[in-house]
Amino acid sequence: MSPFPSAGDGGQKLKILAICGSPRRGNTEWMLTKLMERATALGAETELVLLRRLKIKGCNGCLKCEAGGKEREGICTIKDGMQDLLPKLLQADVIVFGTPVYFEMLSGLLKNFMDRTCPIWPRLEGKSCAGVAVAEEGIGKAVDNLKTYSSLCRMRWLGQVTALAKTPRQASRDRAVARRLQRLATKLLAAPGV
Repeated sequence: MSPFPSAGDGGQKLKILAICGSPRRGNTEWMLTKLMERATALGAETELVLLRRLKIKGCNGCLKCEAGGKEREGICTIKDGMQDLLPKLLQADVIVFGTPVYFEMLSGLLKNFMDRTCPIWPRLEGKSCAGVAVAEEGIGKAVDNLKTYSSLCRMRWLGQVTALAKTPRQASRDRAVARRLQRLATKLLAAPGV
């Protein structure tokens, strides 16, 4: 039996959704995979979404999704990969964002995804979230970008793991990064209110 509390009613497993904003299979995906493996071992239900495999267009700024204010329906006029992803975000108890660092900021894939959450962002309030970021030389503002998004959505930021890596598999050889990912997974399941 897991020492961590279950989310929802009736002892349902905690649902953790990881969003990978990397355009290739590399360090970001590895970090999220390790985090999800540990969370699964601790009793959570996990899913890793690879944005590079989805066809997600850019927001066209029509603002039709904002009708209804905070009680909006959560529907976007653009019919693409976000149609399946928006309900998963609403069902998740914890959302983990993963990004490679480009120009000291988060990736374009992840930023585009965040823009497209406009139909549901008010309903993300109260969810817990965390982030992972990997860069060649410096994390820059990437984690701050993730925290800004979580703050705007009124989500609870639980922490982050960052890594420096110049090659696609370098982070997987860093034992300190692996340990920090394990600690973050434990924190995700042990957070109050989760």
